[in-house]
Amino acid sequence: MRVLITGCYGQVGCSLTEQLAKDANTEVLALDRDSLDITNQEAVNATFTEFKPTIIINAAAHTAVDKAEEEVELSYAINRDGPKYLAQAAQDVGAAILHISTDYVFEGNKIGEYKESDTTNPQGVYGVSKLAGEVAVAEACDKHIILRTAWVFGENGSNFVKTMLQLGATRDALNIVGDQFGGPTYAGDIANALIQIAKRIEQGDAIEYGLFHFSGLPHVSWCEFAETIFDKALEQDVINKKPFISSITTEQYPTPAKRPSNSRLSTDKISNIFSIEASDWKMALNNIRAYTE
Repeated sequence: MRVLITGCYGQVGCSLTEQLAKDANTEVLALDRDSLDITNQEAVNATFTEFKPTIIINAAAHTAVDKAEEEVELSYAINRDGPKYLAQAAQDVGAAILHISTDYVFEGNKIGEYKESDTTNPQGVYGVSKLAGEVAVAEACDKHIILRTAWVFGENGSNFVKTMLQLGATRDALNIVGDQFGGPTYAGDIANALIQIAKRIEQGDAIEYGLFHFSGLPHVSWCEFAETIFDKALEQDVINKKPFISSITTEQYPTPAKRPSNSRLSTDKISNIFSIEASDWKMALNNIRAYTE
């Protein structure tokens, strides 16, 4: 298996690179934005010609949700055009592309879990550009897996877990949004899910290509997520005092980009098709000191 990873320094990209490095049967080319500008089609094609990947995992994205409202062209370049060029190159060489997308493609007002078949209606530039990337990948490459996920956290990069631990170290009380709900998802579990699918493709298994959801359970609010983070940190002696957490509304914490109030994703399809279970995000916090290093 010859795997090309883009966005290798992001949360999922780091985990992909670390996990695949342990596989003696896999040759990996892990690239960051300085090594490969995915918005440059000539550079993409040259990389494919030289490396000849059998699997492409696109973990590159413009994920600054609020900045995206101002950086519109950049968002579309990275989230739509780059994936399109990667998918076109994959199609040309007969490779499969695994592409990461987001819960932000939904409006977030549904009651219950979002399924892959539910109507999309993104509310901001980030979500609109990511949805455009999904469409571009699906149209450009027959062998595609689009994996929507949500509330990603891991030992690498910036994320909610790290922010909470940093704030908790200096503040006695925190106000956290309590009316947005979703499934926190461990980056290492996303990477593992993608690798499992990649290996099935490489083995020549009959694959149902298309769109899948993968995120964590149980579903919680940001406020409940924060409570669990501090409980785990207290249990593991990472902190000696838990800050007092107040639940506030989205209206009380305005941001340039609108967030989905409901980011609950159904993971039934990926479980049924690939036997991949939802991310156990609480287990991923059992070594919470790793998020402070």
